[in-house]
Amino acid sequence: MSQLEETAPESGSLAELARKHGLRPAIARPRFPAYLRQLWERRHFILTYATSRNVSKYSGSALGQLWQVLTPLLNAAIYYVMFGLILGGSKNIPNYPAFLLTGMFVFTYTQRTVTAGAKSISGNLSLIRALHFPRASLPLAYTIQELQQLAVSMGVLLVIVLLTGEPISWYWLAVPVVLLLQTMFNIGAGLVMARLGASLRDLNQLLPFIMRTWLYASGVFFAIHDKVVGSAGLPEWVATAMYLNPAASFIEFMRDLLLARHTPPPMVWLSCLCWAVVTLAGGFWYFWRAEDRYGRG
Repeated sequence: MSQLEETAPESGSLAELARKHGLRPAIARPRFPAYLRQLWERRHFILTYATSRNVSKYSGSALGQLWQVLTPLLNAAIYYVMFGLILGGSKNIPNYPAFLLTGMFVFTYTQRTVTAGAKSISGNLSLIRALHFPRASLPLAYTIQELQQLAVSMGVLLVIVLLTGEPISWYWLAVPVVLLLQTMFNIGAGLVMARLGASLRDLNQLLPFIMRTWLYASGVFFAIHDKVVGSAGLPEWVATAMYLNPAASFIEFMRDLLLARHTPPPMVWLSCLCWAVVTLAGGFWYFWRAEDRYGRG
């Protein structure tokens, strides 16, 4: 054994020495209140990062930012032909085009946020390893990016709703409330998926199948109660469980505000509130618990 090895202190002694002099690892997890303060201090970075990603995302295409509106519109057109015309899903649903588009735009917001959140840590490892900042900044920025795109899509949706014969109502003033609750849910869900995506390498391969199943279970292109209880003859509790699905709750809440003849169960309002608060709080806590592990390996 060399003289250097004989005189070198053990790792335990080094740790005790560091603690004695108030030293701590650079990536140590701060306390939760301090962590939230750090995020607030970096709010300008989060907003700028989200905006720059939005600008660069479509910079290489001929139509540019129009794709953020064209994508859900084209998807809605395909579903309208398949489920509305060929499979007869539009029967007994007043103003089916507005019904379908509302579901598509609202669901797409959550779908894209969750999918982007799952890649927010694993796709930015070089940035995470180079700089010290709250890692929750990344999934937050991805959520804001999708919210910016949704703002354009909602403007288009309101025009389409008017063109299909829906009257302007005072209920429309509550649309920002629904979007706020949905954004709270999306932030929490994005944080949960970010932590899972950082450790589960196969998650991004499974997500398309999970999202497609979620889409079919959320009543995007059919009326939940009529299809589940009326057509399929299933028990009432099955329809209730589908309404309590968070994506379905936000879709039904938005339809209730925009479509005069659409009346979902009142419980969807409470469901939206509960999902928003619980998911936001739980998502932040769950992500923060692994703050000192992101970027390792």
